[in-house]
Amino acid sequence: MTQALLRPPTTLQPRPKANPTFSSASLDTHTPFRRPRQSRPSSETRQSSPRKPSPVENVSARATVALIRRVLCPQPTTGSNEARPIEELLPPLTSRNDVDLQLYAIIAIVVKETVYSWYGKITSDETFVEEVVRIIAHCTTGLEGRLRMVNIESLIFDEIPELIENHVLAYRISHDAARTPGTSVNPQAVYHELNPHPALSPVPDLSFETSATQQSRNEADYRQLLVQGALAILLPTEDLENTCLRTLVADVIAETILGRSIGGRVCEGWFVWTSIRKLVVAVQAQVNPRATGEEIEVDTRSRLEKFGLLSERGDDTRPATDGRRSAFSEVFWRCLQYGYLAVITLRFVLVGFAASWSEPRRSSWSAKATADSPVANPTEAPTATRRPILVFRILSLLSTLLDLSLRMPWLCGSLALLQYHLIASPLVVLRVGAVDGLLDQYLHHLINNHVLKPSLLPSLLSMIRTNLFPRNSLPPPPPSAPDTPAAQQQRGEMKRKCAEELSALLPDIVVNRAVAGLSREDVVREVESELDVWGDAYMNKHLAYRILDLIVVRVLPEMGEKGVKELMEARGIGT
Repeated sequence: MTQALLRPPTTLQPRPKANPTFSSASLDTHTPFRRPRQSRPSSETRQSSPRKPSPVENVSARATVALIRRVLCPQPTTGSNEARPIEELLPPLTSRNDVDLQLYAIIAIVVKETVYSWYGKITSDETFVEEVVRIIAHCTTGLEGRLRMVNIESLIFDEIPELIENHVLAYRISHDAARTPGTSVNPQAVYHELNPHPALSPVPDLSFETSATQQSRNEADYRQLLVQGALAILLPTEDLENTCLRTLVADVIAETILGRSIGGRVCEGWFVWTSIRKLVVAVQAQVNPRATGEEIEVDTRSRLEKFGLLSERGDDTRPATDGRRSAFSEVFWRCLQYGYLAVITLRFVLVGFAASWSEPRRSSWSAKATADSPVANPTEAPTATRRPILVFRILSLLSTLLDLSLRMPWLCGSLALLQYHLIASPLVVLRVGAVDGLLDQYLHHLINNHVLKPSLLPSLLSMIRTNLFPRNSLPPPPPSAPDTPAAQQQRGEMKRKCAEELSALLPDIVVNRAVAGLSREDVVREVESELDVWGDAYMNKHLAYRILDLIVVRVLPEMGEKGVKELMEARGIGT
């Protein structure tokens, strides 16, 4: 037993086995999330930023590392693992250490709550947990390789916004039908007819007691089939043949991650409102950083004033001058401010155009990604990746959320006309918004270098872990009676705070001119009414599962053509 505990940590590294169903030669494909030049640079990555982390960041990082060591790392009697970094004790999940740290923190929480809750009562041997971690490492490395062949830009800014827009429109139509006088319509039933999903059928109905039970059973079966199909593609053959481990990993992912988190907590209206509010606060902190007390309280006195050898400026007995400035002075400083802003904006645009024009064209990436795809589909992939960025559905989604077609039809029509001329103008010179055009390449450069930066991924994973697993533990199940007056009041307060944060993003000039006749309080109420779109958990679950289906089909295109049984038979394993 002692020898088993003192075995070298290299046993956690994945053993050489039969190759999974993706080609390693395609890992060099260019995508927005680029692989670093050196694989897993432990010291250079941490020394790249000269800024010293704050004490809060240090405590958070230490707590994360301590959680991972306590749950996932072996516990030898000599204590030699305390001085060794995590990346030497656990197999790599991705090509970045900072991403692996956040992923292992999530895995540690799930293993602690779902595996150790019963396995720790049977035995103290950690071999079983090591096998679970090794299987998850095989899946994550396979997913990373396949993500490099996915057009992340089109997925996030075109395909997912299209699903969100359909959700918003279906919600409005279903509730408009329910508010029609003289009709008795279930909004959830209308929504399900507009956006059907097999996992959420039949629609839960209080008049039929078995409908909710049948829907829950269908949803659980859907999650199991989804996870089993993904494991059939990603796992090596030897791990796939281990039915015990495969079933355990499938149950953990299907029930804990997909069921209780994505299909449960994430779909609640209060969670969506809280997440939007936190995102807005984070954006405001980046755009308008607040000055700290140390920055404000600056001693501007000279050394003579400090030692009392010279009277301070505040003791000056000269008569105070009039603080009012002349009209010429105000115009001069206003022109100077606008001129400085124009120069900074022009410099930003010119530098962006110059940098974007030196990067590879989007069409060249499209052809290469299509050729390296595990399932060649030349009829759909080129059209999906060669769409101009100006026609991405993110712009249509913003128009739908703001109701521009009803509030400002003239603005909506003008923007549509401008979009047409930038993409399909009769003059070829003006088609700067077409694929590989000057404006299209510039927008592609901005998205990849400011939105889809790989350095933002660890912070995103940390925020997801904090929201889904508060206090590094699984959230408690929802109460049996969630519609109590106290719960409704609490949800109303969350929605109100989210509406206030969103309305605060609008400058006063926009409120006074764009929405003339409305006060700031009226704008808050308008935003609060629009947030009702995310208030129904059953409808949000449709959107969550449709987004999940889209991501799975893009990353694992085999699942769009074959079922779980066919995938298992293709690997030589009977179900």
